[in-house]
Amino acid sequence: MHLIASKPTDSVIYGFLPAAGRLGLEVFVLTDQPDAYERAIARARGSLRPGALPGTAPGGADVLMPGQDPAPVRVVGCDPWDARALVAGMAMLPAPRAVFSNSDHLQAQTALAADYFDLPGKDWRSALRAMDKALMRLRLAETGTERVRASVITPAEPTPSGLRYPLVLKPATGVASEDVVIVHDQEDLARRSAQIFGRRPGERLLAEEYLTGTLRTMETLSDGVTTWVLGGFRTDLSAPPFFIEERLTWDPPPADAQKHVRAALGALGVSFGPCHTEYVLGAGQAPRLIEVNDRLIGDHGDFLVCDLLGVDLFDRTLRIHCGQPLPPAVPRARGHAITECAVAGQAGTLVTSPRPGPQPGAEPGVALTYWPLREPGSHVALTHTNRDYLGVICALGSDSAAVARSVGAFRAGGRWEIDGEPQP
Repeated sequence: MHLIASKPTDSVIYGFLPAAGRLGLEVFVLTDQPDAYERAIARARGSLRPGALPGTAPGGADVLMPGQDPAPVRVVGCDPWDARALVAGMAMLPAPRAVFSNSDHLQAQTALAADYFDLPGKDWRSALRAMDKALMRLRLAETGTERVRASVITPAEPTPSGLRYPLVLKPATGVASEDVVIVHDQEDLARRSAQIFGRRPGERLLAEEYLTGTLRTMETLSDGVTTWVLGGFRTDLSAPPFFIEERLTWDPPPADAQKHVRAALGALGVSFGPCHTEYVLGAGQAPRLIEVNDRLIGDHGDFLVCDLLGVDLFDRTLRIHCGQPLPPAVPRARGHAITECAVAGQAGTLVTSPRPGPQPGAEPGVALTYWPLREPGSHVALTHTNRDYLGVICALGSDSAAVARSVGAFRAGGRWEIDGEPQP
């Protein structure tokens, strides 16, 4: 298997590489950060995986095996951002049985490479529409699926006039809530745009209608014929003007919302592999998409969903890319789950944080773990994005109220300090 990547992620290191090992796949990681990958793989050997159940495996055959090492991996330096360079680099290696990426940014390149080698993969056009929010909005409007007012802004053109405010300003190809902000008038739009262009020279921005309602997710997995709708989360966001995702509470989409999201994904051509779709559902309003992430849910939500469903989604995803169909029976959640992130409230040096691993004090029937994303001694640069996460809390149990109380109790008793100041 050829796994296409840029920076190392926990999803790849603790999820996909161990799954590849269990499947007996020889893995080549093609990345522009080979040294970082080598270090991350070395650190992971012998470690338990993230999630609410890192030390126990759910019953049955189709499950995660916590603590298993990543597969034997050869890391190859390559430019994964250029499809031509990627294909040329892959052609010098043993012929792949599968080509796969879990990166938002590299899905179109990976789809083109899979097509070149006549292997299962995504349609590169759907991958591009998922990554580029301006193309996504255009396609949904062209197909009559949904309409959201949106304007593209570039550094070479003046800020458009006549727009209806408030608007959400975001990079067209951004991720992790980076540089996503509410703007309230044309002066605010011009100021925020100039700031973002200073950090992202040459990029396109999207100023789109502010959609009121509750942010939700829908998690799917498809082999191109069969689609599993796995469920979804309700997302709690930080206070305006930014959009940091602070807590995800398991709350599968209502039937009407599920129908709409599936139709929207169909209009975009998204029909292969995992997909993490975010949408807004307001009272008395039709659902409307925020973004489509052509991969498993991130920030350890992927491990938590595996625990909740009792199914190894990393394994299933790789099997799909090897040409194996999904079973017809859709796995069902066996309880309730929450993932919550501790978020930095200031820049500085992280001095104190809770110990990692399973946490005592959860209510009976609730499993709760903490996984640090930053270690004490590391510097925190405040960005008002998901990059400000200090660590992830995952909790799972049969009773939703008990799960919520357990998370609340851990947050109240946990200590995160930056330069001696307690963090919220």
